[in-house]
Amino acid sequence: MTEVTDSPDDAATPPATPPQESEPARWFGLRNPFAFGFFAVLGGLVALALGIAVTNIVTVIIYIAFALFVALGLDPVVRALERKNVTRVWSIVIVYFGFAIVLAGVLLLVLPTVVEQIAQFVKDLPTLINNFMKSDLFQWAESNFGDSLGDMLTEAQKFVTNPSNIAAIGGGVLQAGVTIATAISGGVIVIVLSLYFLASLPMMKQAFYRLAPARNRPGIADLTEQITDSVGGYLMGMVILAFFNSMFTLIMYIVLGLPFPALLAVTAFCITIIPLVGPVLFWIIGSTVALFADPLLALIFAAAYLLYMQIEAYVLTPRVMNRTISIPGSLVVIGALVGGTLLGLLGALVAIPVTASILLIIKQVLIPRQDAKVSSRRPPSGGASDGAGFEVEKERHEPL
Repeated sequence: MTEVTDSPDDAATPPATPPQESEPARWFGLRNPFAFGFFAVLGGLVALALGIAVTNIVTVIIYIAFALFVALGLDPVVRALERKNVTRVWSIVIVYFGFAIVLAGVLLLVLPTVVEQIAQFVKDLPTLINNFMKSDLFQWAESNFGDSLGDMLTEAQKFVTNPSNIAAIGGGVLQAGVTIATAISGGVIVIVLSLYFLASLPMMKQAFYRLAPARNRPGIADLTEQITDSVGGYLMGMVILAFFNSMFTLIMYIVLGLPFPALLAVTAFCITIIPLVGPVLFWIIGSTVALFADPLLALIFAAAYLLYMQIEAYVLTPRVMNRTISIPGSLVVIGALVGGTLLGLLGALVAIPVTASILLIIKQVLIPRQDAKVSSRRPPSGGASDGAGFEVEKERHEPL
């Protein structure tokens, strides 16, 4: 009796299974068009609801972002106090106490003067325009450019002297009051949030590090510290440079006897906090306001401020910004314009450190990864051919 046994090949061969239809093919077969249409519409509605929700809380997101940047800007001062054996809690208390003193001084001393000078500026603007129209400079400009210049100034004077136009610009008295109340409440929210962010900044960093794999945490921690140091140094440096700009403007306006020195000083601080674009913009604004008072004094102020801009660019900025990342000037201008268009002054201020952070990530993460990639192509046997690029690349990455 012959015994039939399976061969080893037959035993190793798995049983044949019927081909199964792949999931994408089953999905795109549209066997149930009603279910497909239902889930497609449901997904669109969810996306629309999320977009509406984000739109409704965009103000809260701006408050959070602003508070985080304020905390990063104050963190270098807090750490400087910590290096002098002051605990972080007391360092934060000292920093915010000093900030409260400065804020109270601005509100009690500078703000009333600025409000008074704003009202005086609106009241005296028609007189300034009339005096400018009688000056020799205006007569020369009108003789060279025609009567359109005088018509433009006349229309501007009529527009400013009409109170209804000013009310229309502000959206009415009620809307102006709502705007002021919103700004005050927003400022309080930002201060409170920045206090919490500053107190919990080390814990926030540690929690962020733990989201990454353990083998990558040292590199991510080093990169994050560089970014936060750069952002904090940038924000603190811009505040210092803007303060220097405002003080220079205040001194020049007082020395030259130009009107509204406190108003122009506050304007200089708010505008020159934007890098590169801000000083040039305020140079135009400050010179124009001085032009209506006295053309000769306006020329002196324009020349003096232009000289100060050079000193700031080549002397003050390198010393103040020595801990920040150097950014090409074109990217600074583009970032300031994009940020200012999207979020106004806050966007222009935040766009630069965001750009610096992106550049740092590209330099320390993306470019090293690209440099570490070695081509897998092999040169043909027998000598050199079109694989010259491979040979050069291989030689470049040989260990020394």
